[in-house]
Amino acid sequence: MAEERLQKILARAGYGSRRAAEEMIEAGRVTVNGQVAQLGDKADAAQDAIKVDNSRIAAAAAPVYYAVYKPRGVLSTTGGPEPRQKVVDLIPGGGQLHLVGRLDKESEGLMLLTNDGELTQRVSHPRYEQEKEYRVLVARQPDAEQLATWRRGVVLEDGTRTRPAEVRIEHTHGKGAWLRVIMHEGHKRQIREITKQLGMPVVKLIRVRIANLYVGNLKPGEWRLLNENEVRDLMAGETPASRKPRPAAAKRSDTPAPSRTARRKQGKGPGSRKPAARKPGITLGRSGRSASADSPSRSSKPGRKPGAKPRSRPGSKSAAKPRSRPTAKRSSQRSR
Repeated sequence: MAEERLQKILARAGYGSRRAAEEMIEAGRVTVNGQVAQLGDKADAAQDAIKVDNSRIAAAAAPVYYAVYKPRGVLSTTGGPEPRQKVVDLIPGGGQLHLVGRLDKESEGLMLLTNDGELTQRVSHPRYEQEKEYRVLVARQPDAEQLATWRRGVVLEDGTRTRPAEVRIEHTHGKGAWLRVIMHEGHKRQIREITKQLGMPVVKLIRVRIANLYVGNLKPGEWRLLNENEVRDLMAGETPASRKPRPAAAKRSDTPAPSRTARRKQGKGPGSRKPAARKPGITLGRSGRSASADSPSRSSKPGRKPGAKPRSRPGSKSAAKPRSRPTAKRSSQRSR
């Protein structure tokens, strides 16, 4: 087997992320063939004697990957004397796994548990900018200025300025509102601190997605194994340097959409069509000649005097009507 970075071997053996393994090496807790290891050393896990705290590391176990719905009130920790329920207690043998994407005690939603340190590094390290998506119920409905402040970034109590985030209103809920939040980082209690600063404290917080992995139909306390495609997609995370620029998203309005009745009154909804304007020279509902002012009238034909009555056509009612005879004049002639 080829030599690899020591921190990569330790991460694959279940000693945490690469960063955690680097801290072990820097602290002098790792030896290779009896020599204290230095950061940057390489080793062959099949041939070299690698020890952590004087205990030889076991052969790397087969990697396992769990998606877990952490319920509210359950702790995101792997050990310690804490008697309360931990998220690793939800899975048989979960004590040997490490967590990806921690949630505070009062939050709930998707977490990833695995013994694969390489995948833990790929998903949790900030340089990979893996997205995490949340549904957040806040006690007050935010205005446009509060949302714009959150989207630009907020300075936390420790002086850290958060990176730009995607925040939008899903729908109102009484005096509050459900928000959809997408972030590329995860400082401790970040969402709760931001909403507190903006004057709209959190009522409920649910994580629904980590990178390409969705919580799906899982209910609080349930878990499932990831399939090969999901693991491959998680491992295929891109660095910021290799990521293609995303097309600019359409600008969303933070005001609720008008109802159908309001749209109809504004002339924008169904049933609000106005009758089409009549064009010159067109008579709606008739197929006869144009009644336009530009078309010549019958009285304007050459050879006819102005004001003269038009001649009746053969077969018309006026032509069929018999002419009355001057009977009074004839009778007077006979009397003579």
